[in-house]
Amino acid sequence: MSKMDMRKAYGEALVELGHSNKSIVALEADLGKSTMSNMFGNEFPNRYFQMGIAEANMISTAAGLALTGHVAYASSFAVFASGRPYDQIRSSVAIPRLNVKICGSSAGLSDFGDGKTHQSIDDIALMRVLPNMKVFSPADYYETKKIVKAMAEIDGPCYIRLNRNAIPAVTEENAPFEFGKVSQVRDGNDAVIYATGYMVYQALEAAKTLEAEGISTRVVNIHTIKPLDVEGVQTTAKGMKGAVTIEEASVIGGMGSAVCETLAESPAESRVKVLRMGIADCFGTSAQSYEELLVEYHLMPQDIAQRVREAII
Repeated sequence: MSKMDMRKAYGEALVELGHSNKSIVALEADLGKSTMSNMFGNEFPNRYFQMGIAEANMISTAAGLALTGHVAYASSFAVFASGRPYDQIRSSVAIPRLNVKICGSSAGLSDFGDGKTHQSIDDIALMRVLPNMKVFSPADYYETKKIVKAMAEIDGPCYIRLNRNAIPAVTEENAPFEFGKVSQVRDGNDAVIYATGYMVYQALEAAKTLEAEGISTRVVNIHTIKPLDVEGVQTTAKGMKGAVTIEEASVIGGMGSAVCETLAESPAESRVKVLRMGIADCFGTSAQSYEELLVEYHLMPQDIAQRVREAII
């Protein structure tokens, strides 16, 4: 299976947007080569603003540009894009519902070499709690390009988190992207796995293992974490013996929490036992490889398969 880089998809999508929409501008906090926003800067130097290591200033400037009719994309590592300028995001972007689109690159544990200071385990929870904020976590390269472009058409602030590493494609290049809708990528009738980001691939691999054991597993890609597709979550939970949520982020306040909140308030036929998977109440750590961390934090297909077995007991 071919692997492709979400960050490259982000840069390419920005360039394509820049050609079709003159109001698009991009801002960067000294990490353009890594986030690949520099692709936009190379193409449109007069619409690209290198802000240095000053994330709060970047967001404030993005808000000012949005007030003058621009659609401002601001990017940095997810841990910095969501945490350092939180007050500016809340007060200057979310409250006035401005067209600022924040890209959190190298999200989750994917920046394996830099350790806990650079690994964003809390960005979903931080962004999800903000009124007016839309939160996205694409599964692969193709979905990233579609979401980055879709954000330009969405009125108000958006946050997207991207993996640092090249990962397998699990969606089709020409498949339509539906904002605010879950996407069922595999059907099954025993259990359902709700996954987001790279964990969609891990969930599909787990489903293959379970199939060999006679356990039929449905896999649902939650690319739009907020607003969550309440009807889609309820529908895909009906008839299931158990459910598992899996995310490369904290289980506190993340996608799994959103799914549990939804199912707890659902009609009786959609209520099901849910086991959440993700990063427990702890920070990340440094490692020699990305896979080493996925093993350490129990985010591998075999871990997901075991939780499904526990969920359907």
